[in-house]
Amino acid sequence: MTSRVEQAIDLAAADGRAAFVGYLPAGYPDLPTSIEAAVALAENGADVIELGPPYSDPVMDGPVIQEATNIALEAGFRTADLFTVIREVAARTDVPVLVMSYWNLIVQYGVERYAADLAAAGGAGIITPDITPDAAEEWIRASDAHGLDRVFLAAPSSTDERLALVSQNSSGFVYTVSTMGITGERASLDAAAQRLVERLRAAGTKRACVGIGVTTAEHVASIAEYADGAIVGTALVQALRDGGVAGLASKARELSSGTRR
Repeated sequence: MTSRVEQAIDLAAADGRAAFVGYLPAGYPDLPTSIEAAVALAENGADVIELGPPYSDPVMDGPVIQEATNIALEAGFRTADLFTVIREVAARTDVPVLVMSYWNLIVQYGVERYAADLAAAGGAGIITPDITPDAAEEWIRASDAHGLDRVFLAAPSSTDERLALVSQNSSGFVYTVSTMGITGERASLDAAAQRLVERLRAAGTKRACVGIGVTTAEHVASIAEYADGAIVGTALVQALRDGGVAGLASKARELSSGTRR
């Protein structure tokens, strides 16, 4: 069966554009505003929403996202709050909601329990940046049992064997890392991203979305030429920080304008 995330990406392709995948930290700047922000993202061009639960040791996150997640943690955010946010967002929009979470949070909560609660809240799946398919047997079983997408990452440094493993075990899409390093704004994107998408296609990947450093509508447009979707995080978080929900909505519209092929 085609998942909700896959359907969203395919619908965008049928409309002649790449999918726009937008990331926001759950609970930032507070719980109610994070719900409104996610809904605004859906209403202003996002095809898929990523919500990131705050974590105290974010190895992939750049300074903008780290600052936001620290604020959420200091306000008392807990894992159970994530499911509240997802439930509220899912009730107000048909845009699928993925979680992007470090694995330790899921293990501490309980993999089966996490999957069950996510599905019950209306979530679509999880992006796991710090666990690989060969170490994710328990998560693969749980995601299959609860109908959740599992999105693994592929990097320019990945071997062909690793790309094949990622392709075989991912659903929804493969998170294609544009360049080595942490999240954050960049003036230009690494040409290695296009080559990586080509390698993923050869490995059997049907849907590849490119993230890390995607900042402008021009970046999105360049990705739309060769990939199935563009993932934006830092630019959206910064827009929310500086301009509130209205500023975020404006930035989302700007970025989504670049998806048209």
